Amino acid sequence: MKLKKMPLLSSPQPRTKGGFKALPFIIANEALERLASQGLQPNMVLYLTQEFGLQAVGAATAINLWSAATNFMPVIGAFVADSYTGRFPMIAFGSVVSLLGMILLWVTTIDIPHEKPLCSGSNCTNISPSQGSASHLLYLLYFSFGLMAIGAGGIRSASVAFGADQIDKRGISTNSDANNSTDNIANNSTENNVNNSTENNVNNSTENNVNNSTDNNANNSALRKFFIWYYVAYTVSLLLGASFVVYIQERYGWKVGFGIPVLFMLLSAILFLLASRIYIKYMVSKNLIAGLVQVIVASFRNRSIKLSSSGMTQIHYYIEGSSMSRPTENLRCLNKACIIRDSQQNLTPNGTDVDRWSVCTVDQVEELKSLIRIMPIWSTAIFMSVMMSQGSITTIFSIVSMGLWVYLYIRVLIPLLSKIKGRPVSLNPKDRMGLGILFSCLSMCVAAIVEMNRRNIAIKEGYSDNPQAVVHMSAMWLVPQSMLMGFAEAFNFIAQIEFFYAELPRSMSSIASCLFTLGMSAGNLVASLIVNIVDDVTKRGNGVSWVATNINKGHYDYYCWLLAGLSFANLVYFGVCHKAYGPCRAERIKHSTLEDGVLSRES
Repeated sequence: MKLKKMPLLSSPQPRTKGGFKALPFIIANEALERLASQGLQPNMVLYLTQEFGLQAVGAATAINLWSAATNFMPVIGAFVADSYTGRFPMIAFGSVVSLLGMILLWVTTIDIPHEKPLCSGSNCTNISPSQGSASHLLYLLYFSFGLMAIGAGGIRSASVAFGADQIDKRGISTNSDANNSTDNIANNSTENNVNNSTENNVNNSTENNVNNSTDNNANNSALRKFFIWYYVAYTVSLLLGASFVVYIQERYGWKVGFGIPVLFMLLSAILFLLASRIYIKYMVSKNLIAGLVQVIVASFRNRSIKLSSSGMTQIHYYIEGSSMSRPTENLRCLNKACIIRDSQQNLTPNGTDVDRWSVCTVDQVEELKSLIRIMPIWSTAIFMSVMMSQGSITTIFSIVSMGLWVYLYIRVLIPLLSKIKGRPVSLNPKDRMGLGILFSCLSMCVAAIVEMNRRNIAIKEGYSDNPQAVVHMSAMWLVPQSMLMGFAEAFNFIAQIEFFYAELPRSMSSIASCLFTLGMSAGNLVASLIVNIVDDVTKRGNGVSWVATNINKGHYDYYCWLLAGLSFANLVYFGVCHKAYGPCRAERIKHSTLEDGVLSRES
C-alpha cells in the first residue's frame, strides 16, 4: 500500500524571501515591546498609590498578578501558534493588542475632571465601585494590564522561532528522499522493491551527508549568530527600559512617561508589519497539542505489544518527508504508539491512519520524547535564573561582558579552533550551558568575598547601625562579579535558546523559544522562596537574618556563599543530565539513518 503524502510543514515561500534582511524587523519588534513594558513596571506601584489611592499591598498584588500573567501568557501563545494560527499572525496579533493596552494605560494619565480620586499628602482613600467614574478608570487600568499581558504572550511566544524560520533550512527535504522513504515501507511485501529502496536510501543518505555537511555548518552558524544578537538586543532593551524610560517618568511626569512606551510600541508594530512581504511564513499543518495527547493515548492502548530488541522486525508508521523512519530507543514505552499491528486494520488503502488515537506517526512520538528528554536540562536553567535574579537590574558591565564574549566567540575563538582542527567547529550548546553555570558559581564566590570585605570595613568605621553610610571602598570592586555574571549569562542563556530550538522538532519551535522565558519565571519564584527560607531560618532565636535590611548587621556574604554552593550543586547536576542526555538530535538522526542502511543491507 502507498502512504499518503503528509508534509510536516507547509511548503515555504521561495528563498528570495526571508534571510538576514528580515531579522532586524523581528528583533526590533520584541526588543521595543520589552523596552516599553520594562519601562512601565518599576514605577507602577507609585502610580497606583499616588494617583489611584491604592494601599501599597493592593498595588503590589496588582503588579505581581500582571507580571505573572505576562510571564505565563507566552506559554499559551506558543502552543496556539504551533497548533492553530502560525507564528506571523500570532506576533501581529500580539503587537496590536500590546499597543492598544499601552494606549489605554496612557489614557488613565489624562486629567479628566472628577475622574481620579484626590489624595492629601499620604492620606489616600481606597477605590471602590461606588466611587463612580473614578472606579471605572481603575477598571480601565486593570483592563490595560490584561491586554498588555496578552500582547506580550503573542509577541514573545513566537518571535525567536519566527526569526529562525527566516534563515533555518532544517527540515526541507528533497522529493527523491521522501519518495525513497515512503517506498521503503509501502513495498515491504516485494523483496526486489525493498532491496532497491534500501540501496537507494543508503546511497542517497551517504551522498546527502557528505554534500550537506558544509550547508549544515553554515546554517547552524547563521542560527547561532541570530540567537546571540537576539539576546543582546533583549538585554539592552531591559537596561534602557529600567533606566531611560523610568528617568523620563520621574523627570517629566506620568503623561510623558507613559506616552514614551506607547511610541515605542507603535514603532514596534509598524516596523514588524511593514516588512510583512519579505517574511517566510510557515503555516500550521497539524494540531500539536492533540498530537502529543494522541501519543499518550495510543501508547496506552497498545500497551500489550511486546517491543523487539532492535525494532527492525516491527513496522512503524511514518509520513513522507520525515527524517526518521523508526523511533529512537529512549523512552521505548512510547514507541508502541507508532507500531502498525495490522496494516489492513490500522491504515486506509491510500496509506493514512484510520484512527490517530490508536496509531501515531514516528514524528509524533519523537516530538513528545524530545519534550520529555529536555526537561532535566531545562530544570538546571531554573537555578541559573536564580543567580541572575540577585542583581536588581542588568548593569552596564554585564552588557560589556556579553559584547566582549560575542566578539571573542565569533571573531577569535571559533576561527582559532577551526584552524587548529582543520574543519569548521563550534562549542556544543550543552557545553556552553555548563560553562555558564560555572561562571555563575565563580561570580557568587567573588560576590561573597567582596561583601565580606565591605562588611568588615563598615564595622571598623563604626557604621554597624547605619546601613546607608558610604564606606571607604571603591565601587569598582563590584566589576569582577558583574563581568563574571555577564559571561555566565551570555554562555548559558544564549546556549539555552539554541539548544531548545535545535533539540525540539521544527513544528515545536515556538514552544522551544518559550522554555527559556518559562525557566526565568520559575527562577524568580525559586529565588523568592530561597530568600524567605533563609530569612526565616537565620533569624530564629532572636538572631539577625542573613538578608536583614541592615546589611551591616546581617550576613549577606553568608547568603552569597550559600548561593555559590547551590550553584556548584547545580553544576554537578547539570553534568549528570549532560551525560544522561547523550548526543544531540542531529547526531541521533544521522546515526539512525546510517544504522537503518547498514541493517537493511545485512538483511
